[in-house]
This record gives sequence, structure tokens and C-alpha cells, in this order.
Amino acid sequence: MLRILYLTCCLFILFTTHTFASPSIKDFSADSEFSGVKISPDGKHLGVILIEEEKRTLLILNLESMKPTYAVKFSGDEEVGSYYWVNNERIVLQKLYKHAQREVSDYYGELLAVNYDGSKSKYLFGYNGGSSTGTSISNNEAIRASAFVLDTLKDDDKYIYVMAYPWNRQNYAYTLAYRVNVYSGKRKRLTTSPIANAGFLVDNNEEIRFSFATDDKNNDQLFYYENGEWVDADKIKGGLTDFYPLSFTEDNKSIYALANGEGSTRAIYEVELATAKHKKIIQHDVVDPLMTWVSDQTNALYAVEFENGYPEYRFVDTQSDKAKALRQLMDAIPDHRIRIVSETVDGDTLIVMAMNDRNSGDYYLFDRKKLKLKFLFAENAKLDPSEMSEVRPISFTNRDGVTIHGYLTLPVGMKEHKNMPLVVNPHGGPHGPRDLWVFNAENQLLAQNGIAVLQVNFRGSGGYGKAFEESGYLSWGSKIQYDIIDATQYVIDQGYADKDRVCISGGSFGGYSALMSPMLAPDMFKCAVGVAGVYDLEQMYKTGDVPESYSGGAYLEEVLGTDIQQLRAMSPTYNVNKLKAKVLLIHGEEDERAPIEQYEAMAKALEQANYPFQKEIWRKEGHGFFNAENRAKYYEIMLKFIKENLNVK
Repeated sequence: MLRILYLTCCLFILFTTHTFASPSIKDFSADSEFSGVKISPDGKHLGVILIEEEKRTLLILNLESMKPTYAVKFSGDEEVGSYYWVNNERIVLQKLYKHAQREVSDYYGELLAVNYDGSKSKYLFGYNGGSSTGTSISNNEAIRASAFVLDTLKDDDKYIYVMAYPWNRQNYAYTLAYRVNVYSGKRKRLTTSPIANAGFLVDNNEEIRFSFATDDKNNDQLFYYENGEWVDADKIKGGLTDFYPLSFTEDNKSIYALANGEGSTRAIYEVELATAKHKKIIQHDVVDPLMTWVSDQTNALYAVEFENGYPEYRFVDTQSDKAKALRQLMDAIPDHRIRIVSETVDGDTLIVMAMNDRNSGDYYLFDRKKLKLKFLFAENAKLDPSEMSEVRPISFTNRDGVTIHGYLTLPVGMKEHKNMPLVVNPHGGPHGPRDLWVFNAENQLLAQNGIAVLQVNFRGSGGYGKAFEESGYLSWGSKIQYDIIDATQYVIDQGYADKDRVCISGGSFGGYSALMSPMLAPDMFKCAVGVAGVYDLEQMYKTGDVPESYSGGAYLEEVLGTDIQQLRAMSPTYNVNKLKAKVLLIHGEEDERAPIEQYEAMAKALEQANYPFQKEIWRKEGHGFFNAENRAKYYEIMLKFIKENLNVK
């Protein structure tokens, strides 16, 4: 009872405090106060993830009173992962493990179930079945596999579908699908994927119909379940390429799919399964679909979200109830990206998240029948959106005549945005990810200190069509960097940035670019901050988790090639003699993606050249900062280094 009372007091304070002080580094580095907000199917209860004592806790609230009914918090090194409402009373959740050696939590595939009031707890799925878990949750038969919820089966209160990846001491396995009783944990195997490391798609009759994955050569594979067996789905594609099934139509006779057809960008198609006839539903001239909106009640596609600069919503079914609700939300919360993150089974009550460039996210409760919108809570109530900085879309033509898009964060409070100190912030990846019009805590911190920030969707970025992404292959140290350099020059030429006060800072591939771009344009950048970067491209074939993954070797050959001289020409470790910028290297000893050997190679190259540099190594961090205190320390070090080198007071 003391536990519930304590949580109630915390909630009262958080719900009633709306005063803002000037934000500190700690405010920008803090974990979200609230996340993972989901409503029960009947609309009577709310689930919310809180960070308490540096661990994720699931709090269940009575929606009418907003008082807690139960809190799921594990003892020891365990914490709550993703969770799902599977009926009006029952929740299925993942159990994560924190480690003494590293900050990031690991998921070993365990699923647990509990009612909203804490009753009928049960260990459903995982390797610990039949042994103690250190909690009050009773166990089930063990299985050495990592489980993920495939479908919560909205018309079935007793069962869910789970897909499981068996542990076989290899980096691939054929995926298993089970029907699992959420009260007893009893399970029945439904099917095995025809390809390794596969996902599944379930139709509206709760039948598993598609299995998809990439093979060890990084080729897309798609299979269709027909007449009791898995068959290659090439005949369904009807000539479309990069085909990815999204959802079934209401009658189960067709699917919506993301694919390449005519035009340079990906489009949404409706594909008739019996005939393979397809019709294009919607396509954008510049960008790929970012998100599809499908009704939970009718399975009809009603809207598609794109982002060419700012978010765009294009409506497919303008007369549907869901389309009308989305329009109402856009009108009620203007200038925000809208997300329906959870809803009741009848679709009448929605949990909505609204976010934009200055706001990391606000949660609302929307009564669709009464047209009533109620604010619930902010992800980070200490950051006042009105004090944050604008993120403005930009575009320009690069040296090769290609249009490149990006974003410029403009410090708030300035009379004019001219001749500002600038930090260039390349994104990671580089292939697949792209920068979006979103709140970025690190960039906002820089802007709070009067520093503009440039983000570039260079060639190789995702979201602008397959050809644009592939144009960055084999060009990590050339075309991609030239786009970053050209974008920087564009911002200088437009008068935004002071050419004598430019730094570059990035993480992962952005850390690579932070060292490589100043080697190609040594007079452009005064300083460079490489965070968790890769600096020796040859070494990528030998260390880290990419070459160990199922298709990692094929991926590296496709995007980097195997020409040793070219790899060295594109590696910062072999080009130190071209540097003029001040250098700060930041790395985590537990990084598996860009292992510490990458830092060591860069440090060795700098030391052999007698090139001075600053370093900060985190013993327990991995590929990024997962601990808020460590993130605050990183921000402090990074900000001090940049301000000193850009002469910012």
C-alpha cells in the first residue's frame, strides 16, 4: 500500500506542476518522464512507463480517477520492456535485464502476464520456465528462444500469437509461431517460417499468411501460405520490387504493400492476391511513405504520412471515421505531428501523441464521440516548447546537380539569424535512416547556447527512394561527405553561419563523418567531435556485430566494397595528415556496433602523427548513451569543447 501511495503522490506533483525554469543540461539529458502510454480495450485503464530508480516501471491507472491500481516493478537487475493490453484486464510484457558491466538493458525473450490489479501473474514464455524468476510471477515450461508478440488477437481474450527465434549458437534460425494462452501459458506451435530470421503477417481471420526476411546475401525474401504450405510469393508481386506487405484489406482478398514501381520513390499499392493485379494508392514525388494509417476496426487504409520538410498527411478515404478524427486532431493541435498510439476496441477513445521540432511529445486523451480532447502529460515537462528553437527545412543543389534536403536549427531569441556559430550534425546509418522534423535534445541544447545546427539528408539516406539511397553505396568517403560539405557551404553562403566558426559533431556513421569531412575540407571545420564512430573501414569486416550478423558480410560488401585501397582512402585512420580541426573522440568500451577497437585505431593514428586530440571513454556505455547521468556528462564535455573552439561565450 505504501508503494501505491508513493506513486500517487509522484503523479500528483507531475500532473500539477507547469512552471518552467531555464533548462539545464540535466533537463536536456533526462529520460522521458512518461512513455509507452496505452489504453485498455474497454477504455477503463491506462498503462504508463515511468523511470524510477533508473529502472523502467509499468504503472496502471484507473482512467476515471487517474489513481494507480498496480505497479509492475521488478527487483534486482530486471525492468519492464514493451507491453501490450491483450484484453480488458490482462497485460503481457517483456522482461529486460540491466547489467553491471554496461548501461544498456538486454532482452532475452521472456514474456510475462498480469492483470491490471496485480492478480493472476504468470510467466508465459522464455528460458526461465520451471525455475524461479525472483518475482511473484509463477513460471511456465522453459523454451530457449526469444519471443515477441506477433498479434494480440483483438477478438480473442484468451490467446495471443507469439513469434520466437530459437537459440542455436548461430546468427540465424527459422522463426517459430505459437498460439499462447495468456492465463496458463500453454502454447501450440502454428507454423515455422520457410526462411531464417523471418517475420510474419496475420490476416483478419487470425491466419498467418505471409513470411518475410532478407537472406544471407541481403536479398528480400517473401513467402505466402497457400494450401497448407509456404510458397514463393513472386507471383503476387506482379512486377513490383522491394515489396513489403503492410496489412490485409477487410475482405482478406487483397493487401496493402509498400513497393517500388514506376517513379523514383516507393508507393503504397493495393494488391489482389488471387490475380496479382495491383493499383497504386498513393505516391509522393520526393519522399517515400513515412507511415500508413489503417483503421483497427475496418482495416481500411485511410491516410498516409510523408515528410518532405514538414509532415504531410494525404487522405485515402476522406469519409472514414478515422480520417475525420485525424483531421479533427490536426485542427485541435496545429503545427504538430500527430500519432494515434493506442485506442479502445471500438475506436471511440484514442491516446494521442503530439510532437514537433520544439516539443518531444505531449499525450492526450481524445473522446471521438464527444469531440473532447484532454491533456494527460508531457514526455519532458521541464522543457518549455516556447523556449525551444525552430527546426527549419532547407534544400539546395549539390556539386553534382542533385537536390539535397536537410534541416537547420535556429537559436531562439535572436533578432536575426546571421553569421551564427554552426555545428554540422550528420546522422547515423548511413543507409536507411534520415533526419526528420523532430525534437532533438542535443541540437536544442546547442541552440540554447546560441549555436545553429545543420542536419543533412545526404546521398545514401533513406526515405528519398531506392536510387537515392543506393547512390551513397561505395561512396562513404566521397559523395556522402561532399553533400555534407556542400550543405555547410550553402548555409554559409546564405548568411546563416560564420565561415570561421564551424564545427562538426556526430554519432556512429555521424562520428565517421565528423572526422572524414574535415579531411576532405580541412579549412571548413574548426573542430570535430566523433562519438561512437567507425574510423577504419577495413576493420568493419573483422570486429563488431555487423560482420557477425546473418547478412552483415553481404551488406558490407554491397555498401563499402572490398577494394583495400579504396577502404583505406575512405578511412579517417589513413588520412590524419589532412586534418586541421581540433578533435574530440568519445567512445564506450561496451560498444558492439562500433567496438572500442575503432576508437583505438583512430587514437593510434593521431598519436603516431603527433596530432593532439581530446578523448573521453565511458567504461559501461555502448553505442550511444543509455544512462541519463552519462548523457549529461557527455553533453557538458561536448558543449564546452565546441564553445571553446567556436569562441562562444
